[in-house]
Amino acid sequence: MRTMRRTTVDTPSDLLGLVGTELGVSAPQVVTQRQVDQFADVTGDHQWIHVDVERARSGPFGGTVVHGFLTLALVPRLLADILEVRTFSMGVNYGLDRVRFVRPLPPGVEIQGTATLVAATAITAPGPQATPGVQATASVAVEFAESSQPCCVAEIVFRYYA
Repeated sequence: MRTMRRTTVDTPSDLLGLVGTELGVSAPQVVTQRQVDQFADVTGDHQWIHVDVERARSGPFGGTVVHGFLTLALVPRLLADILEVRTFSMGVNYGLDRVRFVRPLPPGVEIQGTATLVAATAITAPGPQATPGVQATASVAVEFAESSQPCCVAEIVFRYYA
């Protein structure tokens, strides 16, 4: 398991000088079968490999697996452990690039996120207030905490406004 490590900056513009920097490692998290079941209820994805514990034991993964999109939905939470911007008026998730679900994630297994800042650009919010900000892209890996092997990799694009 990796030691949690966080990058802290005062303002969004401080990200401009961190391109290419590994931002850190999140605290360990565990996705429970209950969370998987709740995600299935919210999304309507009740595929047996996710929710039928008994049937999944004899399935291809030897048990249930977390929905890929649930794993992906945890990325902002993991990234919040990794990167702290102290002063900003608003932060938004802007999109995702190059998402891959590389290995199945069983419920109950500890995961950690790691992130590297791959791009950062100054922007201005549209509208009458024209607030300055930064659009940043981080390469994030959701890893099995015990082995540091990835189960999901993605580039997340986010914006912070001053």
